[in-house]
Amino acid sequence: MSKKVTISARDPKQNLILAALPKQDYVRLLPDLELIPMPLGLTMSESGDHVNFLHFPISGIVSLIYDLENGASSEIALVGNEGLVGISIFMGGESMPSSTKVQSAGYAYRLSRKIMKQEFALGGQLQHLSLLYTQALISQTSQTAVCNQHHTLDQRLCRWLLMSLDRMHDNKLLVTQELIGSLLGVRRESVTDAAGKLQKNGTITYSRGIIKVIDRRKLEMQVCECYEVVNQEYERLLPKPSSK
Repeated sequence: MSKKVTISARDPKQNLILAALPKQDYVRLLPDLELIPMPLGLTMSESGDHVNFLHFPISGIVSLIYDLENGASSEIALVGNEGLVGISIFMGGESMPSSTKVQSAGYAYRLSRKIMKQEFALGGQLQHLSLLYTQALISQTSQTAVCNQHHTLDQRLCRWLLMSLDRMHDNKLLVTQELIGSLLGVRRESVTDAAGKLQKNGTITYSRGIIKVIDRRKLEMQVCECYEVVNQEYERLLPKPSSK
């Protein structure tokens, strides 16, 4: 799972993939990395877009969202500083059927399609880490599909809260129940009921678009196994930042 990197603010190495690169690879890549803001609600790419940049978030959360023809949508995965956005650049498909939108504001370093393809052709550590991350992302997407089919909304909300909080490195989220409903593919009223249960049993507090977890252990006791399954895959596949 994503871990906090104790380095200066807005340093590229706050992204764990960039932090895990050998020194020579990182130094070569650094001049081509461009810091950009990721404001809340920004659509980074639409379904079917030809993606021109790979993004390495250093803060905030990006949601991968599938939009249906009837206007409904559902989050299929989320990305924080443990990963990258834009895998179609190096996977060969050129585009994805999902859109990418900023769920929580932050910053990212972006790398052009051209430079990433050059780096990938070298067959070095960036290629290796990117493919490992893609496998972890596939695991998250697959587990989300299972979770949506077999677990209750209460469990799914707990999973979503924990995964989001892990990537924010905090115990609170600035998010509306309407947005959570959109991401989970349910009505806002259903989220209100589920969040109300968590507030009543002392797990969270919720007011004016701020959810604060006051007892994480309770949240972890109420979540389904999907949260730990995904965590274990991320821990297994993604290395710790390199000290080189």
